[in-house]
Amino acid sequence: MKFQKSPGTQDILPGAVERWQFVEGKAREICSRYNFREIRTPIFESTELFQRGVGETTDIVEKEMYTFIDRGERSLTLRPEGTAGVVRSYVENKLYGEPDVSKLYYIGPMFRYERPQAGRYRQLHQFGVEAIGAVDPALDAEVIALGYTFYTEVGLRGVRVEINSVGTPAVRADFREKLLAFLEPKRSILCKDCQSRMDRNPLRVLDCKEDQKHFEGAPSILDSLDEECRLHFDKVQQCLSDMGIPYSINSKLVRGLDYYTHTAFEYKAEGIGAIDTIGGGGRYNGLVSDIGGPDQPGVGVGLGLERTILLLEHQQTELPNKHEIDVYLVALGDAADREVTKLVYQLRQRGIRAERDYQGRKMKAQMKSADRLGARFTAILGDNELESGEIVLKDMAKGEQNTIALANLASAIQE
Repeated sequence: MKFQKSPGTQDILPGAVERWQFVEGKAREICSRYNFREIRTPIFESTELFQRGVGETTDIVEKEMYTFIDRGERSLTLRPEGTAGVVRSYVENKLYGEPDVSKLYYIGPMFRYERPQAGRYRQLHQFGVEAIGAVDPALDAEVIALGYTFYTEVGLRGVRVEINSVGTPAVRADFREKLLAFLEPKRSILCKDCQSRMDRNPLRVLDCKEDQKHFEGAPSILDSLDEECRLHFDKVQQCLSDMGIPYSINSKLVRGLDYYTHTAFEYKAEGIGAIDTIGGGGRYNGLVSDIGGPDQPGVGVGLGLERTILLLEHQQTELPNKHEIDVYLVALGDAADREVTKLVYQLRQRGIRAERDYQGRKMKAQMKSADRLGARFTAILGDNELESGEIVLKDMAKGEQNTIALANLASAIQE
């Protein structure tokens, strides 16, 4: 029987995984500068957590979750997004007892049963941050700036930031009536998804890619904002402008999750077919209390790593993709072979990336292997050199070689 990976998943092989390591390393480094600390939560959680946290009328909960019953008759779900699990951990571990804002980040796999296509996977990877404990609009702007910094520093070009305010539940209730009055006469010409959303969550209708042509002249939620929401949104824009973060306002942007309040935002870039959204987030002031914690405000962002890497490749951005080593040791003779086993271990203990042959190949084949691995040096040890306590060290870039004392090998490579 021939086994293959499941649809919507991928093998990240050596040669490509180095790009992932670069992108993930950049995410961690930026989070350190922004004073966000890493948190790691379970890959599966109680199904009810996502139903309550993400929203029962969202596509994620209705169509995309991987849910199963375990042997204890509990309904569990592979996490489809990162925020709900982080907030659950924040509440369960009483992080709200800390005097400062909890600034947390995560990197890991998420699972959604979607139709596989370029930039859309059933196992996807997200880098996300959550800042919980403050209502200051400057924190919204900081989170937006962090995501923008990530994209620019990994080398992406042409990333756009779109922002909107989705107000408070009271504001949305008022806007809902205005929107329904606009949509009702068009119900029969809208797609089935929009017709269903009209009855359950009309704001999501505006997010439909298929029916955008029918929404010309639709009311804007920005016209329904109360003074508090308007001031918050104005301050976010002011902070972004002060930081020099380019943005535009998209009054139809609502995001696909029910927990957002006030600020919602997305990052856009062209190059992955019909998909142009590569990340997004927003403020979620009621989520912590919905999940059973104290009434603590929060704001977060989730960035898709597959889409980031696909865009970097599309833009032909140079990324690290070679696993290079410092030295390749070539053994010629039985006694030299035994010594090389010890030398490789000693060099690695000194922090030197070292490799050797394990297939009994001739010197020419070993030298080719060293070249394929991008070795900076090759160290050639024969039985004669071993007897005299010497080894030949060759600089692969310069083509120069010197015979040095065997005891000086590590220091010569490090120098």
